[in-house]
Formats: sequence, structure tokens, C-alpha cells
Amino acid sequence: MTRRTVRIAMNGVTGRMGYRQHLVRSILALREQGGLDLGNGETLWPEPVLVGRREPALRALAERHGLTEWSTDLDAVLADDSIDIYFDAQVTSARVDALTKAIDAGKHIYTEKPTAADLAGALELARLATEKGIRHGVVQDKLFLPGLLKLKRLIDGGFFGEILSVRGEFGYWVFEGDWQDAQRPSWNYRSEDGGGIVVDMFPHWEYVLHELFGRVTSVSAHVATHIPRRWDEQGKPYEATADDAAYGIFQLEGGAIAQINSSWTVRVNRDELVEFQVDGTHGSAVAGLRGCRVQHRSATPKPVWNPDIPVTESFRDQWQEIPDNAEFDNGFKAQWELFLRHVVLGEPYHWDLLAGARGVQLAELGLRSAAEGRRLDVPEVGL
Repeated sequence: MTRRTVRIAMNGVTGRMGYRQHLVRSILALREQGGLDLGNGETLWPEPVLVGRREPALRALAERHGLTEWSTDLDAVLADDSIDIYFDAQVTSARVDALTKAIDAGKHIYTEKPTAADLAGALELARLATEKGIRHGVVQDKLFLPGLLKLKRLIDGGFFGEILSVRGEFGYWVFEGDWQDAQRPSWNYRSEDGGGIVVDMFPHWEYVLHELFGRVTSVSAHVATHIPRRWDEQGKPYEATADDAAYGIFQLEGGAIAQINSSWTVRVNRDELVEFQVDGTHGSAVAGLRGCRVQHRSATPKPVWNPDIPVTESFRDQWQEIPDNAEFDNGFKAQWELFLRHVVLGEPYHWDLLAGARGVQLAELGLRSAAEGRRLDVPEVGL
């Protein structure tokens, strides 16, 4: 078996998501397994080149993992003809400029979301990449979660009959940063820095709903900044200018209704940090990050409302757990593998910059819906 090397400039890997999910659990994990088997007598070997602004952090990260290539000069890295792919996990405000440079340099593009601060910018990136003829992809990791893969299996098997509604709950309590350190960086709570839960999570909900249940055709949202004062990484107080909770209702093509609550100010009373309940005429399911439970109409109990006596049955025990029936890899790594195969073999791949633009559009319309206090249609996007 021959080995083929693909060199990847990875920008933003000193951040939480770029480091844990994309570098360690995806690219380095691929190297630990001996590379990606292309199935044609070749193994693809990913060679990361770390890029960032902080030289000491990059050097320490490279030494920790036995990597030799890193740089604080993005322009020089993009000018290197040996670089095949540019990956971006920076803060959103820095993304458009870096992606544009990478596209101009002819690099294939793989990027975190949101791809831009507004729809116009996201569509321009998709147009530039298409005109350049490069391959491009956007991270849509939740589609590859075991719980949602099981949910898709149920949908494809016709388990639900007609799907009526989807209800999602996402979030957890992010500490304010004064008496306990916050679990998220402070820029997440400053709109001027690209923060806010709508711009962070609505792109996720767009592709989850679009891929599993149908295109979003309208949105009605209410957003809030429940905690207006937080403390940053240096322990200094600051005013939160971005939303930390969003409550959205989405009309889907085909008639189903989705309602999703997203919050960094909620204490968890559910089995997983995100859960989706899907109700259909023939059955229902509750899917999380890993698990998925179902209740078929033939096994649906007949609750009777009576507030005068205690509940004598456990409603959770009346649901059946869906078996794995497969081995599930890390979702970020699974999508990286598909994108790498797309780049080197030309295999089909539709999670591109135009798909990323749909997520930006939904976030933009969600914020506008909240500001104007009305439901807004979601037009189809195209180049």
C-alpha cells in the first residue's frame, strides 16, 4: 500500500474547538490509525501545518504532539504551493478575510461555521470558491452524532409515519466568570466580536432540520441576554452585548413544525446536553448526542390527566432504547474523512460553502425576527 500526503494549514487550533475536535480527535487521530484508507491501495496521510497569532502557544502545541511545522504568517503559508487544504477555526470576525485569501491562493477550503458575519459575505465566499474551481466544505458535525444517525435510520425506515413536530432543547449553565471560571470564551458574549447564541447555534439547527426533516421556510424567534454582566479571562467585568438564549419556531417544508430552545443560562435536567423529540403519526423518538429512544403507536400508553393523585407510572420507562447496530466514530473525524476523500478522489460532498450560507441566513433572519417581533420567510439561497 502506497502513502499519499495531504498538507493542511490549520488556522485557529489554539482555540478550544480547533484543538480538541479538529486537531487532536480528527487529524491526529487519523495519523494514529495509520492514515485514511482510500480503498484503492493508497493511504492518505494528513500533515498539519499549525497557524495562529500566538507564537508561544503554537510552539508548545507542536512540541506536545511531535509536530514540526507551525507559523504565525498566514500569507506565507498560503503562498506555499505544497499546502493543499486551508482549514479555519478562528473567531468568526477573522474568518472571511482568511478564507478569501486561501481561495485566492487556490487552496481547497474546510471551515467551521458560521462562515461569515452576514449572508452577503457567506454567499460571496461560495461564489469565489465556485469560480476558482476549488473544493470546499463546512463543518456540520451534529449530523454525524450517534444519536442523530440513529434518528436518521428511523426516518429512512419510515418509523414515524407523517412527521408532525420536532422539539429541541440545547444548552447548559455557563458560569459568569467571577466565582467560577466560565466554560466559554468571553467573546461569545460580545456581539461586536461576533458572539451570541443565535449566530453560534442557528447554523447548526439549519443543517440538522434541513438534512433530516426538510428545508426551513420561515422562522420566528425571541432572543434574550439573561445575564448582562460577566467576567473575562483576566477576571475583569464586562457588559454582555450578545444574546445568551434564543427561543425559535421554524416552519419546515412539508408542514412539520420545529421548536428549538438554545441557552447558555439553563441548568440541565435531561439525559444529554442536546435532545430532539420527534413526534409522528406512527411513533415518536427522543435523540441526543449518543442515545435514541422510541415509542411506537402500538406501545403508546394512555395517560389520563388527574392532578388530584400522584403519578403512578414512570413515563421514561415506557420508551425503548435503539441499539447502536454500528460503530460510531467521532463526528468531526467522520466528516473530515469524507471531505478528504472529496478532495483527493472527487467523491460527492454537499456540505459546502453554499450550505454554510444557509446557516448564516437563518441566524441573520432569526435575529431580525426577534428585533422586529414577527415571523419571517426564509427564501432559498443560490449563487
